[in-house]
Order: sequence, then C-alpha cells, then structure tokens
Amino acid sequence: MFVSYQSRNFGVGQKGFTLIEIMVVIVILGLLAAIVAPSVMDRPDQAREIRVAQDVKGIESALKLYRLDNFGYPQSGQGLKALVQAPAGLKTWKGPYLDSMPEDPWGNEYRYNNPGKHGMKIEVYSYGDDNKEGGVDGAADIGSWTIK
Repeated sequence: MFVSYQSRNFGVGQKGFTLIEIMVVIVILGLLAAIVAPSVMDRPDQAREIRVAQDVKGIESALKLYRLDNFGYPQSGQGLKALVQAPAGLKTWKGPYLDSMPEDPWGNEYRYNNPGKHGMKIEVYSYGDDNKEGGVDGAADIGSWTIK
C-alpha cells in the first residue's frame, strides 16, 4: 500500500487568515493588555509600601527592646543609630538591637521622631521615592501613623 503524495490534495480548500481576522485578534489582544497592564504596573509600588511597613514594624520592635533596657526611647538627636551602636554616655545599652540599619526601598535612611509629630510617642518613617517631606502616591510619606 504505497500512497503517493501526489495523489493527496494538500492545500486544496485551505485558506490563510484574512486581514480582518488578524485585525480582530490584534484588537482583542490590545484590549486584554489595556485591562491587565494597569493592575500589573501598580505591583512594584505596592511591594515597596509593604516593605516599608515591615521595616517600620521591625524597627519599632527594636525600639521597644531599647526602651526596656534603657528606660526610654532614643532621643531624636541620637536617632535610629542608637539601635546599632551605643550612644555616648549610655551605660545600660545591651545592643545591638538591629544587626544593621535597613534602608527604605529607594535607598534612603529611615527617619525617626521622638516625640512624634502625628500624635504618637515615637515615629519611624520614610519620605518615599522623592525623599522629601509630604508628597502623594509613590512620593507620599509612609510611617508609623499610616501603617495599620
């Protein structure tokens, strides 16, 4: 049973895609991209905000341990460096309370207020991607008072 390729009708009745069909597929893909892209594009900003929230909570925990050992939080002038190395003249320091001071996702230092300016005893915060006080969206300050 030898079947010759010449006896088969390859390609007969087969057609390629029309320009209209290709255009419809391109429009559908464009609509899907327009719907999906905005939700995916916000993810890096959300990840940075989550990281700041986790860092702030970790620093606050270290500050609470510092307070237990030293009967108070570091002064604003001492800053968060008091968690990594002993402030001058402090004899009760049992740290380090952190191995190293983390940077915010934009490569800047976290900031610290004692007393806080937003109604809290202490505040740990980041200025966001613009590294300036205030701002909106990605440039907004993220701190103890904004984290739930």
